[in-house]
Amino acid sequence: MWNYPNHLNGPLNIYSYYVGSNPITTLNPTPIFPKINKTTFLSPFTYIVGDVRIRKNTFVGPFVSIRADEGTPFYIGSNCNLQDGVILHGLKNKHIEINQKKYSIYMDDEVSCAHGALIHGPCQIDQKAFVGFKTIVYHAHIGEGSFIASGAVVTGGVTLKPGSFVPPGAHIDTQKKADSLSPVPKNEVEFALEVQRVNQEFPSAYSMLFGKDRCTCGLSC
Repeated sequence: MWNYPNHLNGPLNIYSYYVGSNPITTLNPTPIFPKINKTTFLSPFTYIVGDVRIRKNTFVGPFVSIRADEGTPFYIGSNCNLQDGVILHGLKNKHIEINQKKYSIYMDDEVSCAHGALIHGPCQIDQKAFVGFKTIVYHAHIGEGSFIASGAVVTGGVTLKPGSFVPPGAHIDTQKKADSLSPVPKNEVEFALEVQRVNQEFPSAYSMLFGKDRCTCGLSC
């Protein structure tokens, strides 16, 4: 059991994460460093490499891995939250196109990715979508406000129309299955909105807790 001195307030552990350029390979011969808005919060043990852009007030939880070392680039919008253990990765030379620009992963504003979700490019996730616990999204387009429940898989090049509900454990791998999905139930809409609301408070709150001034090496100064 740890006994802390009474005069010590706040975290005692080193606040560390890794943010760096992609390794030089035949796939990506040019090292590119992530571009992360200063209002985004990176939790301890976050790992981010390569051509990654993260916009305003996004929360990145502990043990999140964002690896643009094969498929690239990645775009993560404002007011998103990537909870503990979320993984983003992509396949080489596989892209989606938005506004005449190619992306491996494109995540619009106010997207929530719950604990342990795997987002694998090529894929597009539109604003206010909810990607549930232990889900897999690969080679898919998730429409605005859609809700993917726990343990589900969405793949096969499908497009979910806005407001689609993927039930727990479902495997959506054909467009026919995607088109047959029901709208998101009211209780799940309310749950997703509450998750978004709470997590949008985290970047500023955690920044105050850990201290805003951090070295580029990831250590709290």
